[in-house]
Parts: sequence; structure tokens; C-alpha cells
Amino acid sequence: MINKKKKKKSNYWLREHFSDLYVKEAKKNNIRSRAWFKLKQLDTDYKLLKMGMNVIDLGSSPGSWSQYAANKIGKTGYIIACDILPIKPIMGVNILQGDFRNPDMLNKLLYLSKDIIFDLVMSDMAPNITGNFSIDMPNIIELSKLALKISNRVLSKNGTFLLKSFQGDGFNELYHEIKRFFKKIKICKPKTSRTRSREIFIIATR
Repeated sequence: MINKKKKKKSNYWLREHFSDLYVKEAKKNNIRSRAWFKLKQLDTDYKLLKMGMNVIDLGSSPGSWSQYAANKIGKTGYIIACDILPIKPIMGVNILQGDFRNPDMLNKLLYLSKDIIFDLVMSDMAPNITGNFSIDMPNIIELSKLALKISNRVLSKNGTFLLKSFQGDGFNELYHEIKRFFKKIKICKPKTSRTRSREIFIIATR
């Protein structure tokens, strides 16, 4: 028997989703998801992407961040898009599918990156959200720390780390850990992020 409370919440989410301005704009303009607009705003505000940059996109499915970045860096740039979920091909983007909590997959990514100096590592990674933050936050922090580990291995000395995370238990510890490796850190929430969402974005530069 379906839980009525869960069904009501699910119906509310669907109504909100399909009435969302950015969802409509994404569909109208053949953009893969509304996350495209978040990266666009962050890039507009903080000048994250430039022609010819090398980029790693973590948690990239369905590919909207890579879709946006590919247009900004041009043919002279290089992108590796990574996710546990499949991603439809994007011109100019190298796609790597797998779970990067698995050491074999992480080593594969690092091997593909070994002769390249990356200017930007951006992570939109998030676990399957249960709605119970005592369960969700540890998983979120785990993925955030994995993204930080990757950025420390591949970023240039002047590189930038863009991380989506969430407010909650463990965030302050994560923030101070990032601070150990980066000179400047900004925390922001683009207007394209839903108001009720706990997601925030960290922009860290060496």
C-alpha cells in the first residue's frame, strides 16, 4: 500500500518541477537539465570558464554542466565528464561512467588525467536523497570529500574547485578541510537554486 504522505509529497514535487521556469527554458532550448542555468549564473558572476581550459565535471549526468562548459572552452579545451549514471554523448566531451568511490574507477580517472593539467574541477555530485538528513548528509559529505581529493590530485597551482554541497552536519568540517588546500573560498547560492533547497556552492581557488 502506497504511503499517502509520500504520494502527496511526490505529486507536489512533480507539479513544482514542471511549472518551474528553468525546467521550461531547458526543454524549450534543448538543454539537458535546469542545472545548466546554475552553472551559467556562477560562471557569469565568478568567471569560471574560459576558452581553452581543461575541465573535469564530476556527477555530470545528464550532462548539462558539460554541455555549458563545452561551449565556453571551445575546441582547444578538454573535458572529462564523470558519473555513475550513463550520459548521452556530448560533442567535445570525454565521458567516463562508473562509481568513483570504487578505487579502480578513481584510478582510471586519475590515469586518464595524468598528462593533463586541469584548470577547473566542478562537482555536482549528490547521493540518492532519502529525505532523512541524518542519513543523507554523511553520504553528501563523503562525495564532497572525494571531489576534493580528485581536485587536489589534478588541479593546476592556479586552479579552481567548484563544489555543490548541502548545509547540515559535517559541512563546517568540510569547509575547513577545503580551506587547508585553497587560498580563497566563496560560498554562494545562485538564484536559480530553489529557495527551499539546502544546496550551496563552494568556489575555491588556489
